[in-house]
Amino acid sequence: MKMEAFTVENVPLIKEGDDIASIICDNAEIKDYDIIVIASTIVAKSEGRVFRLEDIEAGEKAKEIASRHDLDPEFIQAVLDRSNEVLMEFPILLVETKNGHVCIKAGIDESNVEGGYLADLPEDPDSSAENIGKAVEMNTSKKVSVIVTDTNGRAFKIGQTGIAVGLYMIHPILNWVGKKDLFGNELEITQEAVADEIAGAANLLMGEGDGGCPVVIIRGLKLRSEDSTSVKEMYRTDREDLIKKGLRCLRDS
Repeated sequence: MKMEAFTVENVPLIKEGDDIASIICDNAEIKDYDIIVIASTIVAKSEGRVFRLEDIEAGEKAKEIASRHDLDPEFIQAVLDRSNEVLMEFPILLVETKNGHVCIKAGIDESNVEGGYLADLPEDPDSSAENIGKAVEMNTSKKVSVIVTDTNGRAFKIGQTGIAVGLYMIHPILNWVGKKDLFGNELEITQEAVADEIAGAANLLMGEGDGGCPVVIIRGLKLRSEDSTSVKEMYRTDREDLIKKGLRCLRDS
């Protein structure tokens, strides 16, 4: 097997209304089964998902949480407005977003955004990935997959990595259950988080600073699906998610 990964160069600073699919097609040669990995920040900016704190009025809950953090109450209110549930208030503000993604501060991004503005995650990252993917396919007549990514920490380790928050034509999990290992033993529980693995690989090339490249092409992996896909396929249900259960017990005790 062989996998290639390379950045799409000459991507401009994205603003509301910009056609990300056209920008990709203008700056990269797309081939069948390419996986196009796109940073959520530029997707959000193209969709107008930016805001200013001065346009937000903080409520009492936001002021209470803000008093325990070195953050503006208006910022905390923005996080609460974008959350289904606050799983931990302090020392980190960990929430489940409206789309079901668990992350710190609802994924609101202060980096790589013009001064005075903050960027949300896309409202429906799967839909965003689909729109870009279909437009690329229409422009190129090639079959592609799309992964929209964000940068997340890990619960038990230091450091951040790229993870998938939206998908088009790729399942997030590769199920090895029922396959055989090297010694003929049947695998019983192995489910590989391929979308997150690809997002992490792309993040190595994207970078996090002022030299960042927000679009990466992954080539050589035949993971494109012909049926409907969603990032939510890899979210555990409340019944299965022991971490959420534990956090709720700590929160409510």
